[in-house]
Amino acid sequence: MKEQHSELCAEEAEEVVEELRAALAKAGITLPSLGVDPVSLARRTPCPLIELGRCSVETARRLAAVLR
Repeated sequence: MKEQHSELCAEEAEEVVEELRAALAKAGITLPSLGVDPVSLARRTPCPLIELGRCSVETARRLAAVLR
């Protein structure tokens, strides 16, 4: 049961990453490091975290503008 739950959590995290990547792309923003944090998947009971990663100052500025 825990293995199935863990697998579903990992799949959901991957789906969310793709949704976020698509939404950012529509706004003209690319976060190259966007993905599921592999360390958060390595736990006995995975609780996936989304790694937004590093970006340039210009990308951060554009992201802030879109969020406003």
